[in-house]
Formats: sequence, structure tokens, C-alpha cells
Amino acid sequence: MRVTVIVPAYNEAATIEQVLRRVAELQLDAEILVVDDGSGDDTAEIVGALESQIAGLRLIIHERNQGKGAAVRTGINASRGEIVMIQDADLEYDPADIPRLLEPLNNGVADVVYGTRFRGGQTQRAHLFWHYAGNKFLSLLTNILFNTTISDMEVGYKAFNGELIRSIKLVSDDFAFEPEVTAKVLMHKDIRIFEVAISYYGRTYAEGKKITWRDGLSAVAALIRFRFTS
Repeated sequence: MRVTVIVPAYNEAATIEQVLRRVAELQLDAEILVVDDGSGDDTAEIVGALESQIAGLRLIIHERNQGKGAAVRTGINASRGEIVMIQDADLEYDPADIPRLLEPLNNGVADVVYGTRFRGGQTQRAHLFWHYAGNKFLSLLTNILFNTTISDMEVGYKAFNGELIRSIKLVSDDFAFEPEVTAKVLMHKDIRIFEVAISYYGRTYAEGKKITWRDGLSAVAALIRFRFTS
């Protein structure tokens, strides 16, 4: 099936070309939508130069920074794939894992597939402790609120049936996108959700990691909010 790979990017000039070339090497039937979210570096220029070299690559530009959620929503609205997935631009997630992530969707057994850093034997860089603890807590809270067993709600690798994700109204601009989309998917009791073990090469703040404890508090609020509102 045709895949839309959405790459939200904000000041990722150091890694964006490598990410895109590694996605292209997979030789998927894919459109690759890079949404530059108002970067102040050369991210957009690098992607623009690659459009003529990588089949299916398209650059969409936000004139000002709006947040990861806003960038992903822009990509979803522009997508045409039968499958829509998210690939971060920072190489914390290895594009070599994409075929594994897509397999349950291609086989027709899943509607949504989440990568997981906490199940399976894939390569893992040691996590920052408080991020690890925060992610485990948020997944536990998700499972309590929605009666499920997701092990890694905050994971950046998520893949969806295209028609399904385009039908869901999403409103979060920031990192609250992750709990919002999870909550709204889980509110559909007939949706089949699978998890697939993935590799993880997490960055430190010195290396450019952007998510903070404030985003964790926002995620808690979002899970509760979207559990009890439409």
C-alpha cells in the first residue's frame, strides 16, 4: 500500500538529509512530506535541494514555529497514502524499522501500529532516567484511563490507516499531539492497535532533545481532557 511518511522538522539541519536518504533507501511506494515548522537554520533549504533527488519528497513550510502537533496535522491534511506514519527528523528512530512498523497494516490485521521502546530486543541507547520514568507513567495512565496495554504511548513512531487518521479531528499544536491522538484512537473501541519493537537512539539535551518535564505535565492534562471530552 502507498505510504505517506510525515517528517515534522524544526532546526534539524544536522540530521534531516540523512533521515530522508535512509527513508528513500527503503524503496517504499511512498510520499515523504517534510513539514518545516519555522526552522531558523538551513533545514528547509536542505530539503528543498533534495526534492529533485528523492522520489515522492515534498516540502511544506510553516512561516512560524507552531509545534510538532501542528506540523503533523499539516502533514496529515496533505497526505494521500493508504497508510500514514510519522518519522522524526532527528534520527532517534531508525528508518530501518519502518518495514517492521508497516507490516501489520500491510497484512490487514491492524488499523494502528505503535513502535515500542520497552518490549522486544531491539537496540536501545540508555534512556535519560526521568524521561524513562515519565514515559512509563504516561503509558500506565493511558492504560488505566482507556483499559488497554500500550507500553509506549509517547513513542514517536506511529502508523495509521490513512482514512482513519484523516477522519480524526486533532487540535494539539505541541507535543500533546501524542496523548491526543492516542486518546482519540482508543475511544474507537473497534480499532485494532498493535505494537512493534523498535530501536531507539535517544538524544541528550546537549545533542538537541527538545521535550521537557513541562511537556509531561501537558501530556497528563491532555490524556484526562480527551478521555472525557469529544
